[in-house]
Order: sequence, then C-alpha cells, then structure tokens
Amino acid sequence: MKNLMRQVGSKGNQTTFLFTDTQIKQESFLEDVNNILNTGEVPNIFPADEKADICELVRHPAKEEGRCLDGTPAQLFAYFLERCKNSLHVVLCFSPIGNSLRNRIRDFPSIVNCTTIDWFSAWPPDALEAVAQKFLAEITMEDATRQSCV
Repeated sequence: MKNLMRQVGSKGNQTTFLFTDTQIKQESFLEDVNNILNTGEVPNIFPADEKADICELVRHPAKEEGRCLDGTPAQLFAYFLERCKNSLHVVLCFSPIGNSLRNRIRDFPSIVNCTTIDWFSAWPPDALEAVAQKFLAEITMEDATRQSCV
C-alpha cells in the first residue's frame, strides 16, 4: 500500500487498486481500505523520514502547478495526499454470499458510505427466498402471512 500510494501521489498516475474478498488474509486489511475510502490515506503509514522523502518527490510538481508556495513539509504532504485522492481509484469485489459481507459492512462503514455498489448479477429466486425466510423467521406472525411475505 505504501508503494502504491508513493507511486500515485508522486507521479500522479491514474491507478486502480482492485481488491477482492479472496485477498483478505486478515480483517485488518479492510481497516486500511476503509481509511483510504474515508479520508484518502492510511494513518501513520509513513514514518517521518519517509514523509520527508515524499515531500521532496512532490516539491517540483507542486511548484509547477503553483501550489505549496512556502514549500513547508505539511503543505507538501497535504499536496501528496490530495494527488493520491484524485488519482487512486479503489475497486472492491466482494461476494454477497454468507455473512462475511454483512459483517464487513458493519465493521467498516466506508465500504458502503464511500462507494457505489454495483450488483452485477441478479440473485437466483431460491437465494432471495432463503434470505427472506431467514429474516422473517425471527418475526412473530402466522405461517401463511410469512409465506406470502416471502
């Protein structure tokens, strides 16, 4: 993630970060994705010495664009983060099957709040019925009413 952000922020290359649910080895990976979606950065990903290197990488492009005229490290790093936000596009591919998507959405709200969800394939009718039956099973009602709701 550090290398990706450094490349995108310093060179300004339009880049897509494709992340699928099969690549999640630890749920903490999603915390970083959640932060990128929400704020455009991963907090404390760069130590102070790397921040100084990043500031030097973006100093010339910032001056060419007429930005960061004072050239302070805080201004240059903010410019770097702005370039990351404008150039990095995050694409998440998660399966809706099972509880994992629901749990991840609950734990990491930016997955919903800061994205556009595209359900690219229709659910089969039996899957829709199974989901409806599961959620309506917890509600007290007559069986005939429950079946008509399903």
